[in-house]
Amino acid sequence: MPKPFPPCPFQKLSPSQLKRDDRFFMQLAYNQALEAWHLGEVPIGAVIVHEGTVIASAHNRVEASKDPTAHAEILAITQAAHALGDWRLNGTRLYVTKEPCPMCSGATVMSRIDTVIYGVKDPKMGCMGGAYPVQELPQLNHKVKTLPGIFEEECHELLQTFFALKRAN
Repeated sequence: MPKPFPPCPFQKLSPSQLKRDDRFFMQLAYNQALEAWHLGEVPIGAVIVHEGTVIASAHNRVEASKDPTAHAEILAITQAAHALGDWRLNGTRLYVTKEPCPMCSGATVMSRIDTVIYGVKDPKMGCMGGAYPVQELPQLNHKVKTLPGIFEEECHELLQTFFALKRAN
C-alpha cells in the first residue's frame, strides 16, 4: 500500500480585490492548483475570465475521475461554455498555472478563447510555445494570444515540490 501523500506546504493566496489584473486572476488559478494538491492530483489550476468576471475555475481531476482528459483547462472550458451558453468562448481569457499540453492547447483554439495566460513553460509537453506553438499553425481560423510567465516562480516552485515529494514517496 502506498504511503499517503504529504500535506501541501504552500498557503492559499488572498488576491487583492482592488486590482483585478493578470496577477490577480493567476493567483486564483494558483489557489485552484493548491486544491488539486490536497486531493493528490498534479497541482495545476485554471480560471476563465469574461468581461472581468470569473466564469469558470477548476483544477486537475485526472486521478479522482480516472479520466485522462480531466485537466484543469478542459474542466474550466466546459464550465465556461455552460456559463456563457455557447461553445464559442470569444472574449475570454484562460489563466492556468502551467503551459497547456497538446490536448488543452487544441481545446483553447477550438473553443475560441482569446488569450491564454500561463505561469510555467513546459518545454517537453507545452504546446503554446514550449515544445510547439500550436496556436501559430498558419491554417487556423482562430489565433489564440499567449502571455507566459505570470506568477512563474510560485507556479514552478509548487510543481517542483509536488514532484520531488512524489518521487520521494
